Amino acid sequence: MTVPAIRFGGAAKAYRFFRLEPLSFELEPGQVLGLVGPNGAGKSTPIRLLMGLIQPDAGTVELFGHSMANEAAVAKQTVGYVADDMRLYNNATLAWHMEFMASLYPRWDARYAADLVARFNLHPEQYGKQLSRGEQMKALILLMLARHPRLIVLDEPTSGLDPVARHEVLNELMQVLKEEDRSILFSSHNTIDVERICDQIAFIDRGRLVDLRDKESFLERWRRLQLDVADGFALPRLEGVVEQTVRGRTASVITQAFTPELPLTYERLGARVHSVQRLSLEEIFVASVMANRQEAA
Repeated sequence: MTVPAIRFGGAAKAYRFFRLEPLSFELEPGQVLGLVGPNGAGKSTPIRLLMGLIQPDAGTVELFGHSMANEAAVAKQTVGYVADDMRLYNNATLAWHMEFMASLYPRWDARYAADLVARFNLHPEQYGKQLSRGEQMKALILLMLARHPRLIVLDEPTSGLDPVARHEVLNELMQVLKEEDRSILFSSHNTIDVERICDQIAFIDRGRLVDLRDKESFLERWRRLQLDVADGFALPRLEGVVEQTVRGRTASVITQAFTPELPLTYERLGARVHSVQRLSLEEIFVASVMANRQEAA
């Protein structure tokens, strides 16, 4: 039986003004999971728990079957981690950083590192303080990828990057995924980046896991229906509807449980279905979060 790359078993963490509610999920080898949430929603807390930077107040966290509570050193041997707030040493060159990483990690791939230097348009002689924000992130990604980790953990890696740098970073991650035993945990508030590379998506808001499922399921289940209705029509709220509005003789319905029979149901109720539209992942995320907040309230 395949051991999950990541397993959260009811892991929770409380701070003075924030609480991560008990979180349970698994990430299988070869899968990419995107953690999506607004700024301050709690995306970084699971990653910090996963990397052993903080300890859970309850529950368990495992990497490749190893408990982060008791076997952190062993668990993290094949994990590569890059976060938005990480930087290279100001007074050391990129070449120094690569030599340092090679001395620490036996699986360091000097040829691959050199290839990434060229593809990212970096220069080994550059000092950390000379690198732009985008160059810093590409250098950190390089230093992580060249040691061939089995699990890649990225906390907002494209935040603050220009469109070209984002494209380069995401393209390289997609190349990495061609190796079937690689897994990636990717946090971002940018749904376009997540939709591009992730197999599974988790929505997090105010410390709660709002929803988690594969990307295609999200895109297939959510729809917006535009309806023509008679004046004074009382639009019933059907199961799965998270948002509906009526303005005069026009109604709009957003559902998270679309089936081909749903338009027929509205027709039988007396409405005429004007159009059925797919939602973007960003629209799905916003609607899902707002519905969750209303439910919690």
